[in-house]
Amino acid sequence: MGSFMEWFPYASGFVLFSLLCYGVFFVVKQKTSVVIERFGKYHSVRTAGLNLKIPILDTKAGLLNLRTCELPVSIETKTSDDVFVFVEVSIQYYIINNKEQIRKAFYELDDPDQQIKSYVYDNVRSEVPKLILDDVFSKKEEIAKGIKRDLQETIGEFGFHILNALVTDINPDPKVKDSMNEINAAKRLKEAAKEKAEADKIMAVKKAEAESESKKLQGEGIANQRTAIARGIKDSIQEVKTALGDEVSGTTVMSMLYMTQHYDTVAKLGEKGANTIFMNPNPSSVVDIQQQILSGIVASKTQEN
Repeated sequence: MGSFMEWFPYASGFVLFSLLCYGVFFVVKQKTSVVIERFGKYHSVRTAGLNLKIPILDTKAGLLNLRTCELPVSIETKTSDDVFVFVEVSIQYYIINNKEQIRKAFYELDDPDQQIKSYVYDNVRSEVPKLILDDVFSKKEEIAKGIKRDLQETIGEFGFHILNALVTDINPDPKVKDSMNEINAAKRLKEAAKEKAEADKIMAVKKAEAESESKKLQGEGIANQRTAIARGIKDSIQEVKTALGDEVSGTTVMSMLYMTQHYDTVAKLGEKGANTIFMNPNPSSVVDIQQQILSGIVASKTQEN
């Protein structure tokens, strides 16, 4: 008992000293700040590191996070073409690391997250109803910039900095999504049909052009062939007349040549054993053929001239 009483003053002193130290010294972590009040009134802001305060007189009013925070906001609104959509917005912000701005952020706004959401609701529901559904998707970046600009003008007065505002998703009603997909599918089928028709048209035109060119070349070939035959016959007549004398007329020479050609053809067919039917084989018919060929020769000469 005596021993306990001897150590009691030391133990009491140590406990009292510890309590005093605990009440006087405190540590603030990195990227945080502590607001100190004295008798319930704002006194100071303490930053990262070892800090001290007067016990009983000073109290920790609150701890503020200075890191960049992200606040997701989901808003249901209606477009100008009467389509209800859910717009997902993500707000990235932080408290400005300045004692005066930290004081404003702590005391001016009671619930910063909820008040930021209210500003986002107001902005989106005032801008989206001006647009049709297709424009909401295409002008997503403009909507996000407008949210950031308006938030910075309002929340910035209370010590907050809006780092970014992102429209992360736009979700119309599932039935509207299905109808949009059907419309897009129909448009694509229509475009595909137009492209196919255009391709068929091009193929038809090219085919007609090819046939026209083919006929032209074929005609030129036949004309050239007839011209060559006429020249060959002319050369043959000239050689026969040279051999027999100028007193032999050209008509007589032509008859001889046609008869010779006629019998040469018959002989060749006989040699090959071909089954041949002769129509009107009389020599007089050869004269008719002769007249036809002469007409062709005259036409060829006229074309050359």
